[in-house]
Amino acid sequence: MEKHVLGLELPTDPRWVDIAQKNIGDILTDHAYCEQKAASSCISLIIQFHDKESVVQTLMPVVAEEWDHFSRVVNELHKRNLPLGPQRKDEYVEHLAKCVKKGGTRDEQLVEKLLMNAMIEARSCERFRLLWKEIKDAELSAFYYELMVSEAGHYKNFLSLAKEYRQADQVLHRWREWLAMEAEIMKKLSVRGDRMH
Repeated sequence: MEKHVLGLELPTDPRWVDIAQKNIGDILTDHAYCEQKAASSCISLIIQFHDKESVVQTLMPVVAEEWDHFSRVVNELHKRNLPLGPQRKDEYVEHLAKCVKKGGTRDEQLVEKLLMNAMIEARSCERFRLLWKEIKDAELSAFYYELMVSEAGHYKNFLSLAKEYRQADQVLHRWREWLAMEAEIMKKLSVRGDRMH
């Protein structure tokens, strides 16, 4: 999952993974809620766009996978005798949500939401890659490799789905805009080892 595959313009600050290792309980808690929110986001899309068969059929398995990931992350906490802490504000996602274009056709609104979800999956995948390669806990390293592969699949699902509802060149043009906006967001956010994003 190299940078050119995901298209991310700004790689994660290398300090992040070192700080994350020292705050693994916080990272796992935040990660659990990220998986829960990812499942909830897909459910919302299915409900809002229930008449679009591709949306329903593509996202139902993603909901199941994200919820399974939530359960598995909580299990990793339990193995380490760590509690599932409280959910915290996700500044990264809040900033991304402001990038969603308002108005337009229903299909255009759907595409915007799919691209935002693809963006979150791409950054999560990049962070999972760092944890897989750098974390000293061998069991967690293997766990994050598996999740990295899964999240890369979800990222591709969202982009492919977007191309069903807008022309591919329009989707790619807008995706490049999303990548540029995300890079600006990343520049402004502080390096926090108690957050997945």
